[in-house]
Amino acid sequence: MIENKEKIGVLFVCMGNICRSPTAEGVFRKLVSDAGLDDRIYTDSAGTHAYHSGEPPDHRAIAAAERRGFSLEDISARRVTDADFEDFNYILAMDEDNMLALRESSKAEHHSKVRLLLEFSEFAPETEVPDPYYGGPAGFERVLDLVEVASRALLETIRKEL
Repeated sequence: MIENKEKIGVLFVCMGNICRSPTAEGVFRKLVSDAGLDDRIYTDSAGTHAYHSGEPPDHRAIAAAERRGFSLEDISARRVTDADFEDFNYILAMDEDNMLALRESSKAEHHSKVRLLLEFSEFAPETEVPDPYYGGPAGFERVLDLVEVASRALLETIRKEL
């Protein structure tokens, strides 16, 4: 459970929590830190499934993030919990399937918190962050491209709430 309800919480969610959502967590965490807002915003990631619970992010996601100056250190996969719906202000799914799974597993009062990350990226031609797991390195770079733009816009949205 999150201790400080004065902070705004952002949870990034994909299926297994080893590629897209930890990448989004690492990118957003750095943006928040660089903006000096660590004391106002907290970030985490989780998966709708427990396939990889306790595992670190995919090595390809780590390498792609590090090339751009983002760290996925200290992130380990976990499944979304009921408490997450209480603790986080934003629960951002990487794709429609995971967004629907989140809404199905939460109370109606929390549905407004569950959105697609790319809703914050007005210039992205996509609405979903594609899963790079079964592809090559270019897929992980594309995830970073999309996540970086959306994360910057998300941070600007949250700044207005602070």
